[in-house]
Amino acid sequence: MTLNGKQILLIVSGGIAAYKAAVLVRRLKEAGASVVPVLTKGGAQFITPLTLSALAENPVYEDLFSLKDEAEMGHIRLAREADLILVAPISADLIGKMANGLADDLASTTVLAADGPVAIAPSMNPVMWANPATQANVATLMQRGVHVWGPADGDMACGEMGTGRFEEPEDLVARAEAFFAPKPLAGKTALVTSGPTHEPLDPVRVMANRSSGQQGQAIARALSAAGADVTLITGPVSLPEPFGVRTVRVETADEMLAATQRALPADIAVFAAAVADWKPKTTASEKLKKTANEAEMSVSFTKNPDILATIASAENRPALVVGFAAETENVVENARAKLSRKRADWILANNVSQGAVFGEDSNTVTLVSAKGTEPWPKLTKDQVAARLVQRVAETLT
Repeated sequence: MTLNGKQILLIVSGGIAAYKAAVLVRRLKEAGASVVPVLTKGGAQFITPLTLSALAENPVYEDLFSLKDEAEMGHIRLAREADLILVAPISADLIGKMANGLADDLASTTVLAADGPVAIAPSMNPVMWANPATQANVATLMQRGVHVWGPADGDMACGEMGTGRFEEPEDLVARAEAFFAPKPLAGKTALVTSGPTHEPLDPVRVMANRSSGQQGQAIARALSAAGADVTLITGPVSLPEPFGVRTVRVETADEMLAATQRALPADIAVFAAAVADWKPKTTASEKLKKTANEAEMSVSFTKNPDILATIASAENRPALVVGFAAETENVVENARAKLSRKRADWILANNVSQGAVFGEDSNTVTLVSAKGTEPWPKLTKDQVAARLVQRVAETLT
């Protein structure tokens, strides 16, 4: 279990998302963590101490002035004995208290007494989150080293939609796991390309492909979790930007190449984007209209830049260049040819016949290098990313 031996002090503050703290406790314990809950008065309006205590298998601490609790485990010990203090959910009020050093209850006093890592998972109405006062307080906390996990976008309990949604418990556990994970790539820089490119035919239509960007984003997250400073260059996708990763959004292959060159020098480059090989030779300035007597239309195409080959041959070439080969036949043979032709160090080859892989949660790849081939079993895209990063760390450290 990835959080074995870790003690997490979970502070639950007021807000409807406090009910998710029950699931969060369960998931943290399933990952091996010991959870000690602290519940604010606001949090207790939404979830009971008995629920948290039963799930955590630890007492719940609520009162700063409890003679029993302060005698047995005061706020100083609560703060100092935790490997991580996680405030989830955290309200705008408690964010403000933390930013301004206020300490008028057990939660705020414990955080003020902390000398170890603190993470917060905000949850509030989108307008409250966007308020300049909230944003200033969050910026202050980040400058002091507090980790901010979320919030996410989506539907709110108040009926509104926007940024302010509490991150799902499983995502918070993943963040905790990444926080405690070894950092073999600390001090390394990495760039990842991801998603499709859109090549405009006219102001309305584009030439594109089915890439969802899931695999590329998973690799960017895994590199970041391993300690690398990551730049993600992504074509048009509907995925949210990965936390802790510098994200550059582009549309076309030309834009992706330019952004990639700006991201150099880097130690690691992973080219997971499905870049269009061709683009329309000309882009119409107005929408192309069909006419009643026109049965077909011809479009001339010209080659797009080969981003992988360009970077692999550059003077400031990254130490490790990894490409992807999405093939529909002779997968490994085509990947070997691509490895040599494009001067990459590794190629991850996968079979995308009949649209397989695009938009799915799993992938089956073969790692092709000068040393040979290494077929991997069917894995989730996160698992593929983790295995790739493990190989990267073994090679560069």
